[in-house]
Amino acid sequence: MRAAELLVRCLEREGVRDLFAVPGEENLDLLDALAHSSIRVIVTRHEQGAAFMADLHGRLTGRAGVCLSTLGPGATNLLTGLADANIDHAPVVAITGQADLNRMHKESHQYLDLVTLFKPVTKWNTQIKTGDMVAEACRKAFKIAQTEKPGSTHLDLPEDIAAAAAEGEPLLVQQPVAPEPHPKQLERAAILLNEARHPIVIAGNGVIRSGASDALRRFAERLRIPVAHTFMGKGALPDSHPLSLMAVGLPSRDYVSFGLERADLVITVGYDQVEYPPRFWNPNRDKHIIHIDQSPAEVDAAYQVGVGVLGDLSLSLELLAGRVSPRNDATLPPIRTALLDEIEAGRASRAYPLLPQKIVATVREALAPDDLVICDVGAHKVWMARLYQTERPNSCVISNGFASMGIAVPGAVAAKLLYPERKVVAVTGDGGFMMNSQELETACRVGTPFVTLIFNDGGYGLIQWKQLRQLGRTTSVSFSNPDFVKYAESFGAKGYRVTAADELLPLLREALAQPVPAVIDCPVDYRENLKLTERLSHLTNPL
Repeated sequence: MRAAELLVRCLEREGVRDLFAVPGEENLDLLDALAHSSIRVIVTRHEQGAAFMADLHGRLTGRAGVCLSTLGPGATNLLTGLADANIDHAPVVAITGQADLNRMHKESHQYLDLVTLFKPVTKWNTQIKTGDMVAEACRKAFKIAQTEKPGSTHLDLPEDIAAAAAEGEPLLVQQPVAPEPHPKQLERAAILLNEARHPIVIAGNGVIRSGASDALRRFAERLRIPVAHTFMGKGALPDSHPLSLMAVGLPSRDYVSFGLERADLVITVGYDQVEYPPRFWNPNRDKHIIHIDQSPAEVDAAYQVGVGVLGDLSLSLELLAGRVSPRNDATLPPIRTALLDEIEAGRASRAYPLLPQKIVATVREALAPDDLVICDVGAHKVWMARLYQTERPNSCVISNGFASMGIAVPGAVAAKLLYPERKVVAVTGDGGFMMNSQELETACRVGTPFVTLIFNDGGYGLIQWKQLRQLGRTTSVSFSNPDFVKYAESFGAKGYRVTAADELLPLLREALAQPVPAVIDCPVDYRENLKLTERLSHLTNPL
């Protein structure tokens, strides 16, 4: 058996069903072995698209998504997607073809030291130098990628090793079980909670990764503690729940900031500092902090933990709630009202180009609670994160650690492959859309009918927003766009253009009903960005 064949058998043992790839000369043996396996190879139009698809697969399932490229430029094209997965804690295993071992000591066509190159963007990586390494290296790659905190790993497979004979069998698939929290730490945390007058929870993506959303809801309800979510923690507690303060994540003051400012105790649950740095919510470094997670806290001057409760999140929340007296007299801050009023005002708007609030409210109206939104990075992300009412974990996926543009379209392909019965919308700006719009061809070819909704402002709106705030002028942010309707149709997709505010909802519903991918070009009025900045700068404390 060839090493490539053994590697494919190992992938099958790991439960891999889809593998996202761009072919190359140095991965021919692996592709040939895959052709005789149960694994479906999704051929993408760019390696970055393959990496983002693997990224979203990992986020949505907790099982490592797998992407494959050739050496040299194919491998370097994977880097952004792997960095995104690693910093955002999505499990991904990348496999790269590589030059023969006997030409690595000299200048050689397309050869790069990929193990060194990939080291900063992976949790672990290695080069497979013998066929006997295959089973152990593959099992280790998946185990490390999927263990908290998850991230990306990388296997580099030289062409001559892939074709060589290999001995061995796939190893048993095992993952470590999260331990029980230490009783003494639970008692210390309970003392802090019982003494607190205004506690608040910050729920991060770890709640979703750990499947602890139900436990979080029971914890919050029993103790009557309000819950703010990071952008990547949206849906950990339904936004329709009266204890949800919705999302926190803007560097500037927002409504939820008042809750954090009043808080004398912050309970972080599954919180990764990369999601929302503690200097924004604890600038005076005076908050008592209970850190509930599977991993110890990162060192940060604004995040000095009073008590760390480490272990299984659901169990930690359940055991801690049982040690704390219910807060029957707790008064909840009226923060939700201001956000809900903002959403309703946007929903009623008939302005054209459309207000971003209108677009967000319309997307919510068109989708069921279990449907999926994959949000790209740009000015639209701020509006989606603040105002999109998320009812289920992982139903609004936002990249906010590495925050890479171009993730929405390939991410939607992966989401629709996983959940063909659910509606999927890729929400993107015109800048992010054009970075990986070629994957519309992939979507049409593999049969993943999702909708891409483009916030079209003819520029890099988020950078323009920041320039106006800091400099009072803009530079180097404008561009022109193709005709997005004709562009979509050239791939075999459906194309739509919004020409009035009231058209968006019926067009979105029509697009979601199509048997092929669809693109909606929606002009947006980003003058609202500075208006939001102005409103937030003059907020009065409702508490």
